[in-house]
Amino acid sequence: MIAIIDYGAGNIRSVEKALVHIGCRVTVTRDPQTLLAADAAVLPGVGSFGDAMQELRARGLEAPIRAFIASGRPFLGICLGLQILFESSEESPGVAGLGLLRGKIVRIPAGEGLKIPHMGWNSLDIRRPRGLFARIPAEPYVYFVHSYYLKAEEDIVTATASYGVTIDAAVQKDNLLACQFHPEKSGAVGIELLRNFAAMAGEGGRD
Repeated sequence: MIAIIDYGAGNIRSVEKALVHIGCRVTVTRDPQTLLAADAAVLPGVGSFGDAMQELRARGLEAPIRAFIASGRPFLGICLGLQILFESSEESPGVAGLGLLRGKIVRIPAGEGLKIPHMGWNSLDIRRPRGLFARIPAEPYVYFVHSYYLKAEEDIVTATASYGVTIDAAVQKDNLLACQFHPEKSGAVGIELLRNFAAMAGEGGRD
């Protein structure tokens, strides 16, 4: 079973529908015990860094998330769910993130012809064609919606994108995976990415 963590800041239903579509057993939950009993977990997110961390902490989910990741089971952060895995963000000065990974979340700089937020389809440069990106063709297009991006400070980047700057678009450290883009909104490529994640949990999607 894959738990989708509901902390009031996620595009929960689209992620749920995509996972159900590929044959996964899914539960949407804000209950720590349900999360800790799952085979894998997804942390989606839309909104601000500070609000997300406030909601996670108010709902008592920070410690269960840490315990789940420490258990070695697959964990996937999506969009804001990637950003809050890091220590902090320029979006919400003074707010501590989960600090599970090292890197900076910074605002995409304004540039000629570049609209902020970065919204729409963008190609990826896959650095590590395994994990989420197993069997994914080179330079796939995926869907982004964000104004802040990751500059990783450890060797965890699995894919990048270019939008005036180089965006660290996906990371993996052992069982902890995350992507800045939205696989659930990225068509056939996104479905394949979710199949790869589901396979790590022995769920749906792939033999």
